Amino acid sequence: MTIAVIHSGGANLGSVIHALNRLGAQSVLTRDPTEIRSADKVILPGVGAAAWAMNALREAGLVEVVRGLSQPVLGICLGLQLMFEHSEEGDADCLGVIPGTVGKMDVEAGLRLPHMGWNQLVWTDPDDPLARGLSGQEWFYFVHSFAAPIEHAAATSQHGQRFAAVVRKGNFAACQFHPEKSAAAGARLLANFLAH
Repeated sequence: MTIAVIHSGGANLGSVIHALNRLGAQSVLTRDPTEIRSADKVILPGVGAAAWAMNALREAGLVEVVRGLSQPVLGICLGLQLMFEHSEEGDADCLGVIPGTVGKMDVEAGLRLPHMGWNQLVWTDPDDPLARGLSGQEWFYFVHSFAAPIEHAAATSQHGQRFAAVVRKGNFAACQFHPEKSAAAGARLLANFLAH
């Protein structure tokens, strides 16, 4: 099985590769459209601002490549937000493979923004392949100030508001948290992606 990790310029690329290695999965970090299109699975990680990340994908000629993928694709953190049509962060047009707009989190006084730290999921679709073996009792590591709407959520989380923690539309799935930094629970989710 070939796994292409899209070189999006994010700071978490190394930790994603290491997490896959720990699962015994070989992956290639690439911006090559042919490698990405021919891979069995594709991962789109991301850390930072939506407008900057979309610009990096455009400069690499990868926007239409990602939009046209038919194999399983997993977005991580900013990678989830980039799958939506638009982000209020930098007023950025994104990949548009999932309908909706990513907005700044609305948190009441006393709650920290960014939402940084460990949180739990509520699986709205417990039959989603990424949920296999996960009960909702597990803790996952989040770092974000913007959040996706819940209309396409397979799982939600709560930090001042409900937001999409895992989304899916067709072959595109994504998680707002960092599975590569979420210990055994994150490893299980990545293994589920690789197995599906």
